[in-house]
Amino acid sequence: MAEANTQPRYPTREEVDFVIVGSGAAGGVMAKELSVAGFSVVVLEQGPHLKAADFKHDEWGYDVNKDLTWGARQGYPQTFRKSVDHDTQTRESVLDYAHNVGGSSVHFSGNFWRFRPIDFMEASVRGPISGTNFADWPITYDELEPYYTKVDWEVGVSGLAGPWDPPRSREYPCPPMPVKSSDVLLERAAKQMGLTPYPAPVAILSQPHNGRPGCIHCGFCNGYGCEVNAKSSSMVSMIPLALDSGNCELRTGCTVSRVNTDENGRANEVVYWEEDGTEQAQLAKAVVLCANGAETPRLLLASESEQHPNGLANSSGVVGTNLMFNGYSTAVGLFDEPVNACKSVPATRVLHDFYELDPSLGYYGGGGIDARHFSAGRPMNMALAGGLFEGDATWGSEYKKNLQKEFTHTAAFDGHTTSLPLATNTVTLDPNVRDKWGRAAMRTTYSDHPDDISTMKFFYDKTMELLDVAGATKSVGFYAEEGQEGNVHLLGTCRMGNDPSNSVVDKFHRSHDVENLFMVDGSSLVTSGRGQPTMTIMALAFRAADNIIQFARRGEI
Repeated sequence: MAEANTQPRYPTREEVDFVIVGSGAAGGVMAKELSVAGFSVVVLEQGPHLKAADFKHDEWGYDVNKDLTWGARQGYPQTFRKSVDHDTQTRESVLDYAHNVGGSSVHFSGNFWRFRPIDFMEASVRGPISGTNFADWPITYDELEPYYTKVDWEVGVSGLAGPWDPPRSREYPCPPMPVKSSDVLLERAAKQMGLTPYPAPVAILSQPHNGRPGCIHCGFCNGYGCEVNAKSSSMVSMIPLALDSGNCELRTGCTVSRVNTDENGRANEVVYWEEDGTEQAQLAKAVVLCANGAETPRLLLASESEQHPNGLANSSGVVGTNLMFNGYSTAVGLFDEPVNACKSVPATRVLHDFYELDPSLGYYGGGGIDARHFSAGRPMNMALAGGLFEGDATWGSEYKKNLQKEFTHTAAFDGHTTSLPLATNTVTLDPNVRDKWGRAAMRTTYSDHPDDISTMKFFYDKTMELLDVAGATKSVGFYAEEGQEGNVHLLGTCRMGNDPSNSVVDKFHRSHDVENLFMVDGSSLVTSGRGQPTMTIMALAFRAADNIIQFARRGEI
């Protein structure tokens, strides 16, 4: 990994080629690709640059104190309401994402499903859905496939092509993870039901790859950084290559407040605070926002001016709308034999038989099923959950006895589902709540479409059936019957499209309004996919980088 002394130091008042805001899944890719291509790059990251040695199995720090995913206690409150007619509530957090180099790719689960061809053209196939902004993408799966493959090999993905995989041009670079016992149960039950489970693709190395070691199967993946660098975050797979280029400066502890434009309407500087409160403004020929599906629209809305009274790049009024979360359900079963789902990576088998639900059901949706541990494999999470099954003690010696068994004898079969884009589901600026810097807090307005709730219910029912077939002696499950009130998948708020009246960026991620401003993160997604968007976000970033490099070399930025 490159050390800080290999980095250039670009003066803020001298123009660099690119300023990239955010260093997560997309930002890391953009930093590496643009700097290796020879451009001067400054990456602004709000959090610290952690290393493998910094990651501990600190359940209290990560799960309670939000050491990675900052919340109100760090000075970053968020607010939530189900609709404009509901009261706004201040929350610890609503939209969860990591604040560190590598962003949420550091603490994600590593599940790495590709979108399928249908995800890019579903509106044409299914037709309009009432109350939604359901639309086709301006690109196809075939256009993105080479970049999915690039992600596989450059980032590092373990897997084996299964019966439901979309067409692919190259095999996975690493073999699939060894199947763990919870997935043996899922696999057996699924086959008895006539379904076709196959190895789950994961962005976690099953063997050494690109100079990084294979997984040690500690079980602390979901919500944690990897202490051996086996998880393929942008922190370990992309950022070191960017720094080694000699063209990239990574600045941490930088809280970006706005993007300014010049008299010609071009983005020309990014304004930010350093950790000590000093305000800086980095000049740039072009700006790439990779802050995530919540922070990117927030920054655009906060960058209003006489030229852009509704916020930067927001002549359409679409910035911050069409927020999608992905739906979720879980079913937890207790088994006589030890399952030890807490060990190894979150999931080693996946079911995609219901990726596209039959339209005859009367609602739109689809998704995948995998097996995990109810508490993400963490003892403290399990203990704080209270009695898991009906009739369980919730305190005392009996509770402790139950915990000792249930932690190792339970498995959760989880559904990961679609989320429809609604104009009413938004990330906006709260007029009444401020964060530690005096910025307007992010206000989330969100209600799931009825089809999304029906889809979650379908997957809840299916996973409960799988548990029964698998031999669970007790089971319990849930889904968001009343709708979700937060998530880690933050999608669609600066959607991609050909029509500037109903989209924010074009198919190359260039703003319709500002020719040298690009949005490259989950905000650009048109549809949600089926539960695991990170691989698609990285593939889109590789594609965007290829095109932006061509624009720059032709003098078109």
